[in-house]
Amino acid sequence: MTDDATDGSDPDNADDPADGPADDEVVRTAAEAAEGIVFKHYDQSTVTDLDVTVTFEEGVLDVDVYLNAPADADPDREAVAREAVETAGEAVDELFAA
Repeated sequence: MTDDATDGSDPDNADDPADGPADDEVVRTAAEAAEGIVFKHYDQSTVTDLDVTVTFEEGVLDVDVYLNAPADADPDREAVAREAVETAGEAVDELFAA
């Protein structure tokens, strides 16, 4: 006896485009979008630490951005981190809409 689904009902089947994008593509898209926003606002040499953590499990996207840049950086670090999280979500929405 095997656990292989033969009726196409396997939710983990990344080869079926009807299931939407693969989880790793969702994670990569979100991470790239978040990083893009950070480096749109700051030179790479200004950012002393950047950690973008993305998970996508059971259809739920979670994006955390930790950004360490000078306290007097303009725009505000927290505002940039929030924008990065929001943009990551929008990028994933666009990925699913395509």
